[in-house]
Amino acid sequence: MRIATWNVNSIKAHLDSVTQWLEEEKPDVLCLQELKCEDQAFPAEHFANMGYTAHIHGQKTYNGVALLSRIPVENIRRGLPGDDSDEQARFILGTAIAGKLAVNIASIYLPNGNPAPGPKYDYKLAWMERLANFTKYLLKDEELLVLAGDYNVIPAAQDARNPQNWLDDALFRPETREAFRKLLNLGLTESFRALHPASTEYSFWDYQAGAWPKNNGIRIDHLLLSPQAADRLVSAEIFKDTRGHDKPSDHVPVMIEIN
Repeated sequence: MRIATWNVNSIKAHLDSVTQWLEEEKPDVLCLQELKCEDQAFPAEHFANMGYTAHIHGQKTYNGVALLSRIPVENIRRGLPGDDSDEQARFILGTAIAGKLAVNIASIYLPNGNPAPGPKYDYKLAWMERLANFTKYLLKDEELLVLAGDYNVIPAAQDARNPQNWLDDALFRPETREAFRKLLNLGLTESFRALHPASTEYSFWDYQAGAWPKNNGIRIDHLLLSPQAADRLVSAEIFKDTRGHDKPSDHVPVMIEIN
């Protein structure tokens, strides 16, 4: 099963780029983030014509996550538990089934948190704590689990071209990285780093200041695996070339294969 994650930074604005990549790579499941549209405005029919069913948790103008799948997906859950007052569309979970292989897959759009410190950063850290609590619950079943998405976390200096520029940013503050380590320490494997320990590849380049031509990037899009999924991990790849598309997202897809 090939599972990918991609923050598309508006599905309407970057539909051509997403379509091109899907036609080329044909993942079984694509986890999308930052749809920036409500459910009814999502181009579900377009993807259906490509063989993909869309499971959407949208929101007007901001946020929004989805699962696009060429295989059956059951048990859809929308929203991260732990705060009934949180109306931001940042989490969707489903069980993808391919033959005898069943994988619980989440598409996650973790809060950015800037400016930090401040209320937005407090929300980010609280959201990460909720994610850790729900992950503990999911891991109890000892099933295959993939938590994929835009984490808005730079795990280490290795994951930024110029880490010194991010020291005070919510994506790289010590509290952020500590919360990410706590999540991993539940027993999760960060798939790309596990297979590419020395890589300095990135998954995001800002639109400003010539970040893409200068390769001034960061790696913030991750697929975290339960022990059962990690045991089956075959490959992990970042598709940097999509950043060079006409009208690209500022993020690129990351894809894993589990056997």
